[in-house]
Amino acid sequence: MAGKRHGSGHDTRDIKLKKNHCFVCGASNPDGMKLRFTYDEERNRFVCRFRLGKRYTGPPGHCHGGIIATILDEAMGKVNKLRQVVAVTSEMTVNYLKPVPLRQLLRVESREVKVTGRKHINMAEILNEKGQVLARSRGLFIAVDAERMFARFVER
Repeated sequence: MAGKRHGSGHDTRDIKLKKNHCFVCGASNPDGMKLRFTYDEERNRFVCRFRLGKRYTGPPGHCHGGIIATILDEAMGKVNKLRQVVAVTSEMTVNYLKPVPLRQLLRVESREVKVTGRKHINMAEILNEKGQVLARSRGLFIAVDAERMFARFVER
């Protein structure tokens, strides 16, 4: 996979957070998932490979649906970095196609669908090792003024 690292967390070119406590990607969150995303330039997608442990159990041997939605939301949010914006989730839909197993290698991939003004529409999929799509999402993100919204969390 060709790719270059676009960092983890929610920092853009213009702002740097003091610490990243994001549950999914934050290195400063001791209880977080610490997923690391890379940008695949050839395919124009963000990609993350991961395994889910038993702490994420929903149905026996499988991931909880809320965790699936969380991973998809984070993956779609990474896409906004391509336009150097911070955009928050306004709405998202999730299609749970097949149970997402625990303790197996998985990957999530995300890409941009459409941008109109402050509205960013992105999509993401969780796939197994065979390339089968287990869950798919589509989300609407609204670009925000990050400096104003996160002022007390930004390094000066």
